[in-house]
Amino acid sequence: MNDISAINSEYKTVPVKQGGQNASGQDFGTVFDAAKGLLDETNTLQNKASAEEVKFALGLSDNTHDMMIAAQKATVALQYTNAIRTNMIQAYQTIMNMQI
Repeated sequence: MNDISAINSEYKTVPVKQGGQNASGQDFGTVFDAAKGLLDETNTLQNKASAEEVKFALGLSDNTHDMMIAAQKATVALQYTNAIRTNMIQAYQTIMNMQI
């Protein structure tokens, strides 16, 4: 069996203290920052796709490949963000339904 510290270093996990507390005490902040970063990245990709569509519509660009690539990136990012949101809501509901 592998040593826990070896697994922690391999997967870059955060060490856990006894009682289930994170060593740094910032679990929620880390998850929140990751979710905020995901939303910011999705928003940026959506804005880039919109800008490419506008440039193409105005005749400033004749490159449909860049427009389609930007649109596809934005679509995939939005689908991924939606999947993460759904899983987070499901996890929240599971936690709220737990009996103490």
